[in-house]
Amino acid sequence: MGLIVKRLLELELPPGRSAFLWGPRKVGKSYWLREELAQRQELWLIDLLRTDTFAEYATRPALLRERFTGKLTVIDEVQKIPALLDEVHWLIENRGAQFVLTGSSARKLRRGHANLLGGRAWRYELGPLSFCETTGFDLTAALISGMLPPHFLSPDPTADLRAYVADYLKEEIAVEALTQNLPAFAEFLHVAAIGNAELINHASIARDVGVSAKVVRGYFQILEDTLLGFHLSPWKKSKRRRLIVTDKFYFFDVGVANYLSRRKPASGTPEFGKSFEHFMLLEIMNYRRYKNPELQVHYWRTAGGQEVDIVLNDLETAIEVKGSARVNPSELTGLRALAEDNPVKHKLVVCLETEPRRLEDGTEILPWQQFLTRLYQGEFG
Repeated sequence: MGLIVKRLLELELPPGRSAFLWGPRKVGKSYWLREELAQRQELWLIDLLRTDTFAEYATRPALLRERFTGKLTVIDEVQKIPALLDEVHWLIENRGAQFVLTGSSARKLRRGHANLLGGRAWRYELGPLSFCETTGFDLTAALISGMLPPHFLSPDPTADLRAYVADYLKEEIAVEALTQNLPAFAEFLHVAAIGNAELINHASIARDVGVSAKVVRGYFQILEDTLLGFHLSPWKKSKRRRLIVTDKFYFFDVGVANYLSRRKPASGTPEFGKSFEHFMLLEIMNYRRYKNPELQVHYWRTAGGQEVDIVLNDLETAIEVKGSARVNPSELTGLRALAEDNPVKHKLVVCLETEPRRLEDGTEILPWQQFLTRLYQGEFG
């Protein structure tokens, strides 16, 4: 499949500053802290996934204050014991302590009105792998395995994905009692994955799952809170056209989405094209995560069905993603309609062609690898 090279996350804390490091399960937060951060400075690591450590601090959070060593302190999966954040706050204020607090869900913290440190901790995120963090990359294989490090490297990613979904349902949903109807939520995951990258229709999903539209909205919120997905909102400004104003929903990893929807994308199929579009959006989200947190990401669609997959920064860049080896200009009606309605600096088609070219109207046809290289150089946002 390939190898993982250095992760793109850069976490540099000035004196007196702490950080939250958020990321879904198995993106490699703990590994990054041990292998990257610990190489630069000495850490005191408190791993709340260890049952004995969890039991100690859950029954007596004040142990954190009593055991404080003065080192940079890492608390892994801090959402498991929200009360520890009061002790963290006290140590920051009274001892000048520095913390890195990792988590895979902010839901329990928010629901319990936990102390989120009032701006004393910067926010960082670690996502699934980017193409730029790997070598020997196989696109077709990656669309099936996804980009979570253990799945990307696995000889049997389907078995790993099956275990990942089962563990998520058991440990995140059942143990934390996020829903009383686990079978319905499991079916919701399947239906939502089938509609990945499509306009959200709560009523339709509710009929398929057998619950109310209100419950479906709550299920989507659970996915966002546990970092398994995100909404993509539409670009809504237009002088002449009536635009769609409904969000889309994307799972955080293309492999997880394909496993849940029971798709195995093969080259040349509609499933491949849909997965390739999902993959490219996730690459852009990784770029925003690590290099440009202010990047605005939307999609654009008219009520008549003309659409552009991704628009960046007030239409500075408009991107169509095509999972084909030859792009026909007649397929680009969405880009042309958007450009007629608004000035667009960069009109791009990201695809599987092997050489870049430029159409007469200025639209660039870019191999996807070249697009990502130029994206990370800051050319498009």
